[in-house]
Amino acid sequence: MTDAPAPPPEVPQLRTLLLTDLCDSVALVEKLGDANAAELFKRHDSLVLELQQRWRGRLIDRSDGLLLLFERPIDGLGFALDYSRGLRDLGAQRKLDLKVRAGLHVGEVLTWRNSDAAVQVGAKPLEVEGLAKPTAARLMTLARPGQILLSAVAESLTHRAARELGERGERLLWKSHGRWRFKGVPTPLEIYEVGEIGHTPLRAPKPTPKAWRDIPLWRRPAALAAEAALIAAFAVGAWFVTRPQPAIAFAERDWVVVGDLRNLTGNQVLDESLDQAFRISLEQSRYVNLLSDLKVRDTLVRMQRSPDSRIDRATASEIAQRDGAKAVLLPTVAEVGGRLRVSVDVVDPTSGATVLALSKDGKGLDSALASIDDVTAQLRDQLGEAMDSIAQSAQPLPQVTTASIDALRAYSLGVEAYARKENDSALEYFNRALELDKDFALAHAAIMRIYVSRAAPALAESHLSAALNHLERLPKRDQLYLLAWKSQYFPQKGDDPARRWKLLAQLYPDYYAGAANYAWISMENGDYPEAIKYLKSAVVANNPLRGYALDQLARAELAQGRYQESFEYFRQSEEEFGASPGLGSALALAASGDLLAAQRLIDHRVEGNGYQARPADIITRIAVLAQSGNLVEAASLADQEAKQAKPESELLYHDFKLIALSLRATEMQDADLQSELLKCASELSKSVSAKPSVERSDYAALALASVYLLQRAGLKKLPNELQGLVRMAERSSDATASRMAGLIRAKQLLQEGNPRLAVTLLQSQMNGKELFQSRIVMRDALDRIGDSEAVLAQDRAIAAARGQGYAEVAGSSIFQPLNVADAAAAMRRIKGLNLDRSTARL
Repeated sequence: MTDAPAPPPEVPQLRTLLLTDLCDSVALVEKLGDANAAELFKRHDSLVLELQQRWRGRLIDRSDGLLLLFERPIDGLGFALDYSRGLRDLGAQRKLDLKVRAGLHVGEVLTWRNSDAAVQVGAKPLEVEGLAKPTAARLMTLARPGQILLSAVAESLTHRAARELGERGERLLWKSHGRWRFKGVPTPLEIYEVGEIGHTPLRAPKPTPKAWRDIPLWRRPAALAAEAALIAAFAVGAWFVTRPQPAIAFAERDWVVVGDLRNLTGNQVLDESLDQAFRISLEQSRYVNLLSDLKVRDTLVRMQRSPDSRIDRATASEIAQRDGAKAVLLPTVAEVGGRLRVSVDVVDPTSGATVLALSKDGKGLDSALASIDDVTAQLRDQLGEAMDSIAQSAQPLPQVTTASIDALRAYSLGVEAYARKENDSALEYFNRALELDKDFALAHAAIMRIYVSRAAPALAESHLSAALNHLERLPKRDQLYLLAWKSQYFPQKGDDPARRWKLLAQLYPDYYAGAANYAWISMENGDYPEAIKYLKSAVVANNPLRGYALDQLARAELAQGRYQESFEYFRQSEEEFGASPGLGSALALAASGDLLAAQRLIDHRVEGNGYQARPADIITRIAVLAQSGNLVEAASLADQEAKQAKPESELLYHDFKLIALSLRATEMQDADLQSELLKCASELSKSVSAKPSVERSDYAALALASVYLLQRAGLKKLPNELQGLVRMAERSSDATASRMAGLIRAKQLLQEGNPRLAVTLLQSQMNGKELFQSRIVMRDALDRIGDSEAVLAQDRAIAAARGQGYAEVAGSSIFQPLNVADAAAAMRRIKGLNLDRSTARL
């Protein structure tokens, strides 16, 4: 260009180089046309100029891309990020996808200025050379569209200074793409990617002939192929040597169906006894879940078959598919070569094929239980359970059941009767098992369970005590189960039944007794969210008592004011109960305010065929009448039920008697009512110490409820005997008793003319778990103070909490009808106040 000599280069300087390339620029010009493309590039140049000034960059060269020089690496990164964002905005205005690839490197460069004559004929004003320039160019070439690649030096300096980019610097993504080799460069270079969330591909660059991954020798394609061939050869050889049998994809806590035991020995004593022994042995596992007899028979009924149908291979497979079980287990006992063989076939329920067969031989009948233990241990191992878990949980069957085959057979027949809901027959079988082995702890536990379901705590207590005396003869799960009942029936200082049930639920989440009982205690304590959390884990299809869990969940949702959810859970519960659906849906309808629909449903079911009244359903009928304002009829129904219950259950008699008195206490305050309540309170107070420990908490709740009703009936000063009861309840670890004692104290303060102290006391108890009646006393105290706005707010809260009033189970549900009547009275007061205000405006 000129004969003038080139100016000498300056001293090498450390600079940041940024090379960019506008992706598919030629195709862009072809698509837009020359005129539109020229207009776009003018906007592009304006963007570049603005960013140069913002980030202090010097443009060295440009064509489809840019070569810029920066003093600081963070300025180069800021330019690249803003340039990429600016191109996206330019493209969005024209519905184009404009992306740039960029390479950023820090290194020494030589710069010199061309002569004016050279610049006049087209040379660049400033020349830049040095190894840093081709390095940045290789980085830019490797980058994918929208990607900014940095060398390790540039990444270190920019990452450390990223906070200078402000808030955007905190949202940058940084990713290493490993070591790369560049042609002509002897040492590998670590490459990094940086970009904004959602706008950087975060993908490894594509290798080119001039840049490729630095891969160790053993990871190169030829070496990998050789290694793969070697591994495949070993694998094929190992497979032919071991030839594993086909298995089912079984995961922890999956379910299995156990078919009826095939007894090929001709000895009928082994029929039920070994079948039950196999179940007990396998139930010790926390890895494998067995569908219970109760659930299997329920599924048979849904299949329109007799619940006593034999569970053979085909039937068990169909049950497994319906209930989502992964495998069917078919146990067999046979005499082979003079030895007793216990075996089990594992069947795929989908195909009906046997995928695994296990067996153990022993000498004579005495070997049967040990052989079952051996087979179940093999089975647990084959299904994937860890050996440590098997060793820790597996206890010998004679230790956790009985050494007597006859006693085990009687127990097994009792379990079958219990599954058919024939509790009287089940009791006979369990008692026969105890005659044959008086220390058979599982039989004691089974009898206790029946008496608990019959609300006969004294009888349940005796068998619980017997089982606890032989706790070591129970599987670990059943030990936890009985210890939870022990903490409830025989509470020691510091013992917490809720903690015991919660532990059982957490350790054995598919044994639903833990979750259901912990949820019930949570509801008694007013902790409805906690109850809902655990009940939702118990309403699964495999729970044989799913209907009860659904009913309990519906009541907990009702207490939270979620009426639609409550109605749906009640409906599902009623479907589970079939011929005896109960009145839960009516409860949800009434709580939501639809009294007509609730009463129609009650009338329809009570008058229907096969209706069996449960105490909870009777209380529902009484509460709906109370909400309707029919307090006299409601009290009369409660009196009638009390008379019918008296010969059978003293507790139920007191429940309905106090319900009747509570409804009368809302209507009147006279000496006769006070006298009757005082008599009840005195009798119940004496019963607290006279009754067995298992019944004391129930009688304490009844006695405290009668004391509160006595206060509502107008009694100003409590007798010393009842004051002592309240003091004892205040010191009690029973949450229900202490809350009721607090309620009584607040009511006493109010009646003594100290409404402000009553409010202060109640406020300390308002933690979301308070009794519904605490709101009533709070409202009365505020009314006595004369704070009309606070009274109105409390009335609104009472009316809105009608669901809690219906669902509250503290104190044997005695307060439910009273709660509902009080909520209805609050609603009437609100409506009356609104009417008065409307009239005043007229």
